Amino acid sequence: MPRTVLTFGTFDVFHVGHLRVIERAAAQGDRLVVGVSSDALNMSKKGREPVFSEGERLAIIAALKPVDEVFLEESLELKRHYIEQYDADVLVMGDDWAGRFDEFKDVCEVVYLPRTPAISTTALIEKISDLA
Repeated sequence: MPRTVLTFGTFDVFHVGHLRVIERAAAQGDRLVVGVSSDALNMSKKGREPVFSEGERLAIIAALKPVDEVFLEESLELKRHYIEQYDADVLVMGDDWAGRFDEFKDVCEVVYLPRTPAISTTALIEKISDLA
C-alpha cells in the first residue's frame, strides 16, 4: 500500500529551501500531497499578502516533479481534516514547528525536518526591497 505524505507551506517567492523541503518530504513516502496556504490564511498568519497569488503558488508547486497532488489550505485549524481527507500516513513540517503538531500522532506519523540554513522568503523579500 502506498505511503502518503502530507506537507504544508505558503511557498511564496519560491527558493531552494522550498525545493529541499519538498524533496525531503517526498522521500518519506510514495505519494506527496502539498497544501498551499491561501492568500487569506497567509494574511492572517503573517500580516501581509504573498508576493505571488495563491493561484500562481499552486501552479508552481503542482509543476514540481516530486509533488503528486496540491490543494489550497484554507485554515490552520483544519490540519486533522486534511490529514484524514488525503489519508496521510505522514505529516511533514519544518522544525520551526517542532512539537506543534504532535497532537496528530494518533492518526499519522509526524516528522519535523530541519530548515535549509541561511534562506527564508522574508529575508529574500527584504533583500529585494533594499535593491529597489
